[in-house]
Amino acid sequence: MRSFLATETGSTLVLLAATAAGLLWANSPWHDSYERFWKTGLSVVLGTNELGLTLREWVNDGLMALFFFVIGLEISREVKVGQLRERRVVAVPAVAALGGMVVPALLYYAVNAGGPGADAWGIPMASDTAFVLGLLAVIGARCPDPLRAFLLTLAVVDDMGAISVVALFYTEDLSVWPLLVAVGLFALIVAVRWLRVGRGPVYLLLGVLVWGAVLRSGVHPTIAGIVLGALVNVYAPPDTERLRAGELVQALQRDPSPQLARAARRSVVSTVSVNERLQYLLHPWTSYVIVPVFALANAGVRLDPESLRRAATSPVTLGIVLGLVVGKFAGIALGTWIPLRLNWGDLPGRLVWGQLFGGAAVAGIGFTVSLFITDLAFTDRPDLQSQAKIGILAGSLLAAGLGWVVFRLVWDRGGVCAPPSGGAEPEDGQEPLPPVTSADHVLGPPDAPVTLIEYGDYECPFCGAVQPVVDELKRRYGNRLRLVFRHFPLQEIHPHAMPAALVAEAAATHGLFWEMHRVLFANQLALNDRDLLAYSERMGFFPWEDVRELERRVGEVKRAGKRAGVHGTPTFFLNGVEYGGSHDMESFGAAVEAALATAEARRDPPSDDGGDLPEDGGPPEAGGPPEDDGPPEAGGPPERGGGRGQSGSGE
Repeated sequence: MRSFLATETGSTLVLLAATAAGLLWANSPWHDSYERFWKTGLSVVLGTNELGLTLREWVNDGLMALFFFVIGLEISREVKVGQLRERRVVAVPAVAALGGMVVPALLYYAVNAGGPGADAWGIPMASDTAFVLGLLAVIGARCPDPLRAFLLTLAVVDDMGAISVVALFYTEDLSVWPLLVAVGLFALIVAVRWLRVGRGPVYLLLGVLVWGAVLRSGVHPTIAGIVLGALVNVYAPPDTERLRAGELVQALQRDPSPQLARAARRSVVSTVSVNERLQYLLHPWTSYVIVPVFALANAGVRLDPESLRRAATSPVTLGIVLGLVVGKFAGIALGTWIPLRLNWGDLPGRLVWGQLFGGAAVAGIGFTVSLFITDLAFTDRPDLQSQAKIGILAGSLLAAGLGWVVFRLVWDRGGVCAPPSGGAEPEDGQEPLPPVTSADHVLGPPDAPVTLIEYGDYECPFCGAVQPVVDELKRRYGNRLRLVFRHFPLQEIHPHAMPAALVAEAAATHGLFWEMHRVLFANQLALNDRDLLAYSERMGFFPWEDVRELERRVGEVKRAGKRAGVHGTPTFFLNGVEYGGSHDMESFGAAVEAALATAEARRDPPSDDGGDLPEDGGPPEAGGPPEDDGPPEAGGPPERGGGRGQSGSGE
């Protein structure tokens, strides 16, 4: 999701520039060249067979098939291993997306019933994810991350609905034999994948043949793209696969060899499915090249006084504007309220209605798919095409303006969007994040508005690398931020992680947890039993007095973390919500600022507050950490200390 958000929002300026270029070209003194250029023929000849299309058709029917292939990849991933596989998580955005499609279509049809544009009711149904996420990025902290996650899930369902509409209602002159050939080729792809005999070039050749057969059949070839994307293998690798990859990388560091390098490469690659690797490869091309070229080829509409006058009174234009601005807003808002009211599902985070209304408003920005359906609905009516494009531009601008106003005025108003029952337990055996209790190791006051919980491993190099960032966060935000550390030793790949956690727990019984915590992270390359005993003796205690009790404590914390969905280290939770951003100061700081803004808007403490706690969450009699929140000088053998860990494996 982070990669998707970064790509889509980053491409917004490119898409906007291409749209502006198309409009300027179509309204320049050389406007005649715009249509002449995009109607230029381009043919591919193979023997006696010829495939001839105009440049615009190559873009709309060819390049856009790759765009919809990526959408198929996204849908397949979300359905199989993502958010769409959990009913309660997907229920609310799915119903909201349905409302955001049905209500705009009904409003458009109500305005155009019986007229020449009645069949184009699909135009205002789809949102443009790139423009929506780009605007949300500009809005900044007033649009919290849970709202982006909600709108992203909604966009996936919205895309599925738009593709279904194109396939079912905008297909003409169906030819049976090419369609049967396409079905046979699809079956061949499934067989090749099942037998595992094919490589990338084989799938590429079969995919091109499927596209050509679907094009000949009369069904729009972008449908081939979406189905091919859905067929690409996707899986969530088991923990053992990731741990095995980490072990091979560490072995390669110790004793490099061609055999180990090959095994490590194959193991690392296998931890990411083909689906996700293709998304990573193709997203920049579709976002920065294909969609902007599509906008350049289709957004060029004449905006002279006569065209604007006709559009102002055209039912097509008015229906599209009404559908995008009013229909999307009302449909998404109503489609969110109904499942929450009936307790069908939950929203991510603690969104308030003002934030959700802002998201519903900006979802009315319809562009890429709306222009796509316009071309299909009005193939032989350039006058109606022009009026529809003006309606899309006007409606999208008005929706963006409405969303901006809502976020500026009521983004923190309206109460929390929560079901009447207060929510439901997570499915698939996952439990809620354990609340902060006296058994935790806490640094900061119990009434701090933001709580940052870390599940860490003292031998994990990534945990060691992020500790300076965590220390800087505490220095920057002081008593507004409460830090909680929980053990999650990965013994499978970090043999010294469990003994180090036991020593930290032993230090906690003497009121010295945070001192030992910093020493262990500062000496990640020196964590054998002799080193751990030396650190403990310098602090004045023997660490192995009650090993069974210490193991019980660490084991309980790790098992509770696993039940809450923790799989690797470091894993962070910010006010009870898992943090998925980068581990740099800028990203963490932005997330903390957003959490502070949300907490201030709600005027209540975080939901995971465990009551009054001593600053050190060890046993009450153990006392607290030193008054200085900053990291003290870490001890350790001078000749071995200060290491941040080798760049080996880790989760």
